[in-house]
Amino acid sequence: MSSASKVYFANLRTNSRVNLIDKMERLVRKSGFLDTDLNRKFVAMKIHFGEPGNMAYLRPNYAARMASLLRSVGAKPFLTDSNTLYSGGRSNAPDHLQSAAENGYNPISAQCPVIIADGLKGTEQREIAFNGKYCKYPKVGSAVADADAIVSLTHFKGHEQTGFGGVLKNIGMGSASIAGKLELHSGSQPKIDRDECTGCGVCVKHCAHNAIHLDASHKAVIEYEKCVGCGQCVALCQYDGAVLAQWDTSENLCCKIAEYTKAILDGKPHFHISFIMNVSPECDCWNHNDAALVPDIGIAASLDPVALDRACADLVTAAPALPNSRISEALVSASNSGENTDKFHLSHPQTKWKEGLAYAEEIGLGTQKYELINV
Repeated sequence: MSSASKVYFANLRTNSRVNLIDKMERLVRKSGFLDTDLNRKFVAMKIHFGEPGNMAYLRPNYAARMASLLRSVGAKPFLTDSNTLYSGGRSNAPDHLQSAAENGYNPISAQCPVIIADGLKGTEQREIAFNGKYCKYPKVGSAVADADAIVSLTHFKGHEQTGFGGVLKNIGMGSASIAGKLELHSGSQPKIDRDECTGCGVCVKHCAHNAIHLDASHKAVIEYEKCVGCGQCVALCQYDGAVLAQWDTSENLCCKIAEYTKAILDGKPHFHISFIMNVSPECDCWNHNDAALVPDIGIAASLDPVALDRACADLVTAAPALPNSRISEALVSASNSGENTDKFHLSHPQTKWKEGLAYAEEIGLGTQKYELINV
């Protein structure tokens, strides 16, 4: 794609005549997506319900308005997400639905059914023939794979492996089944630093795949034939440095996510909305959300997921850093307010989100060239 894609943007200023949900609707209507033939089409509204304890997830009010708009043109919308690879509040359908309900997502609040895309245990999937450089058959939750159209609602934030979590991360990783997430994370098995390990057993207790045990020296040992590289032990270790992540390279992960996203979206109408609010440094999959990196910016939307991710990243880059955030001390020491600084690379230096967007553009998922249109 050589021409620039349109990215529609609304700031967060409101008044008695227009609220934030109304502003989101204006973006949807301005894009022309509702002119698409969606009559009697099943539309998967892909969202992240938020891990219990994390308060940065999107409010269900946005999803409810989007569902209402889709029904107004005859569509059959449903809200969906796939189970997680790590154990936690969203690793199976009953727990996932309970977590969604605790965060306000249910058929009443969202004004549409809530469906876990890959079923009870994360095994209900479709393998989509793609033959990519990294993934030959992306494994996608059946509810997303079988949908006739895709709408994504994304909380735009940082991410410890991909730099930021935007549209591509929401769809490509978020729609993958358990086996798909394993493929995306392959090469990411952690290791134990025996000098730092105290043998507390927390990692053993919480490993969903029974891949860790304590040996005769009371040190944690990973059985790599069972380990899926989900990173749960890294997240839960109470002693810094005892469990060390060995993630697949950030570049490879971003490129795999791009392939999964293209496989999911190819041949289907799709539309994407990103909420650049509470831009926390890490994914909403964590059971907490650290202080935001920048002030709240606005809502952006596009028919092009690559252009939208690039526009959101640029808006965050251009924004000043907030005091008392993860990156503020580094910026102060450099006498820099953070304006025109890559906040995501500063938060997670090992990440290479630009390479991921370049590859997404290369495989025809979209373009990084965009025209920002204020609505």
